[in-house]
Amino acid sequence: MRPEAIRRAVSGTTGTQLCADGIGAGHLKTGARVVAAMSGGVDSAVAAALLRGAGLDVVGVSMRLGTSSARADGHRGCCSLDDFDDARRAAERLEIPHYVVDLRDVFQEKVIDRFVAEYADGRTPNPCTLCNRDVKFDAFWEYAETVGAAAVGTGHYARIAQEDDVFALYAGRDAAKDQSYFLFTLGQEELARTLFPVGGLDKATVRRVAEALELPVANKPESQDICFVAGERYSDFVERELRDDQRRPGVIRDQAGKEVGRHDGVHQFTVGQRRGLGGGAAEPRFVTAIDAQSATVDIGTRADLERRDLTVQDVRWTGAPRPGRALVRLRHRHEPVGCTVRVDGRTAQVDFDEPTLGVTPGQAAVWYDGDRVLGGGWIATR
Repeated sequence: MRPEAIRRAVSGTTGTQLCADGIGAGHLKTGARVVAAMSGGVDSAVAAALLRGAGLDVVGVSMRLGTSSARADGHRGCCSLDDFDDARRAAERLEIPHYVVDLRDVFQEKVIDRFVAEYADGRTPNPCTLCNRDVKFDAFWEYAETVGAAAVGTGHYARIAQEDDVFALYAGRDAAKDQSYFLFTLGQEELARTLFPVGGLDKATVRRVAEALELPVANKPESQDICFVAGERYSDFVERELRDDQRRPGVIRDQAGKEVGRHDGVHQFTVGQRRGLGGGAAEPRFVTAIDAQSATVDIGTRADLERRDLTVQDVRWTGAPRPGRALVRLRHRHEPVGCTVRVDGRTAQVDFDEPTLGVTPGQAAVWYDGDRVLGGGWIATR
């Protein structure tokens, strides 16, 4: 499909003219080579189409990250053979080359092994953020450089805008699909060579564009799972992958320090969890803290989960450091909370304007100025 045909289809669907500036590629020369990460889904296929329609030299690449087998219940792991086939067919429709790069080893080490180790250490990991940082915008970029690419484009719902000499990261236009929370680790070097072509569109428009372009994935359902977990409970996946030396059985105790039960391993729990704590209490009980060293799981009421502050480690900034007033998200779908950020090197103290739930060690705390991502870090164990 020629670029001019793509531009006509996009214009007829969205009512706007497709151009490099409109998809955040205005700083690239016409004809610059870019790698489009193609997962086999509709978002990445449309992203590749928009890049081609904007006059860039697009090379489609799919990442082989994990198993290609299907489970008996119909769920699939990441990078199934069907996904590769869908990506290839979309690339053929767009008349761009398509390749598969094997990143299974780095994905295992940087994402899956870390995911299991974090649960074993009493934290709740965020594998999508780890994957973005260590695979899609690190190992994948190394591959892109070998084909002379000036940038990597993905189907993320986020936006990058060049403001003077600074590249600013913003939330996607579609609040329901926004993925900016997972991207806070991208600094200026990464943002300068990254493109999010669909970030200015909503999901419904992306599907309409795919239909107008007659892409074979236009009506493909979305996956709602962490890709490598593929439909099973996280605790079951961790249980299967855990080494014997990582298992830490211990006690469950209440807020007074009284033992109220025992458990087979801290990897079975996450702060805020209610399920699996037994009955008999006058009001619902939740996990309020996990001490992996002593293998102790503390439980309490919902009120016991409230926090006025938190400590963040390994702080990253998308631009120049901007401590002070901000909005902070503690989970992907978390309603932002007003806060004050105080920074000491790579550590930050976040003071909430009001008592807040959802402070879970291992998750990311990401702070915003409106819909602009300022930075973030990893919530530390109290």
